[in-house]
Amino acid sequence: MRVLIDILHPAHVHFFRCFIGEMRGRGHEIKILSRHKDVAVDLLDAYGLEHQAISTQRAGKARLAGELAQRIAETVKVIREFKPDVVLGVMGPAIAAAGAITNTKTFVFYNNETSHKINRVVARIADAYITPRAYKGDYGSKHLRYDGCHELAYLHPNRFTPDPERLRRHGIDPARPYSLMRFVGWESIHDGGESGLSLENKRKAVDLLSRMGPVYISSEKPLPPEFEPYRLSLPVNDMHHAIAHATVVAGESSTIASEAACLGVHAIFVSKTGRGVNDEQEERFGLVRNFNGGREQDAIAYLNALTRRDPAEIKAEAAARGRRMIAQTTDVTQFLIDYVEANVCGDVREAA
Repeated sequence: MRVLIDILHPAHVHFFRCFIGEMRGRGHEIKILSRHKDVAVDLLDAYGLEHQAISTQRAGKARLAGELAQRIAETVKVIREFKPDVVLGVMGPAIAAAGAITNTKTFVFYNNETSHKINRVVARIADAYITPRAYKGDYGSKHLRYDGCHELAYLHPNRFTPDPERLRRHGIDPARPYSLMRFVGWESIHDGGESGLSLENKRKAVDLLSRMGPVYISSEKPLPPEFEPYRLSLPVNDMHHAIAHATVVAGESSTIASEAACLGVHAIFVSKTGRGVNDEQEERFGLVRNFNGGREQDAIAYLNALTRRDPAEIKAEAAARGRRMIAQTTDVTQFLIDYVEANVCGDVREAA
């Protein structure tokens, strides 16, 4: 089987990397298209995944639309050269359009509900629209749900083991309580109208988290000078080891909040709209606290109370809840392998 995979965001590298390794081990041929966005290309290179960059993220709706047109044209060109049996991607307007143009099967994976109009178009023209169970909304007969979240594709215990030595090599003591903060750039196509923490509340959050030990900050955009002393300086492929050993993870990233939950770490997520997966991680498992709709002050009040607790107690409580979450969800990479082979391999054999 020949599989084309589209990578738009660093999180998509993680979503597919275990799948890529397993599928190649089964004899399937994989080609990767990439995009210059945050550390996506750096991650592909760090994991030794050969790829073809076909666009660079652009700021502003008009420029994003221009990039989308560019990706569709380039993807069509690659499909005609590579002749894949299926095209896979997270957030799929480009691959869905290219698949329709070339009559190529496309499976798109979504975990973000914010771009409703685009999502509905993609769901109509893709061959499958695949989401976590907690995804909000129904996108018709092609909408398939699985029991889990995207982050379990690479952070399920079958796929990932935290390594404290990776942190020690870079001056972080995993035995000492510390917190992570993540700031978002809000420049993706699905970020229209989104917002997180104001500069003032970022300062307050750092001060409060400092009660429990060091605070490390990861950011999509340049950090203000006052936050530079808190910058997390780790290789891009060591980030999940840092999340796994943290006491608390806080900030504006739905993905990192979900990653923390998968690793049994308490997370605080602040945004305007929220996400179905993070809601489930709060309501069903008690691992994420969501502060949506401009509730910044509520988030700061929660941090004020949380950081007065014993860090060891916070970690133990979250770890127990994380084990319960893993027991009640699925190994998402295995789901991907089973679904793609079941729904593509038969067609390939028949064509042969």
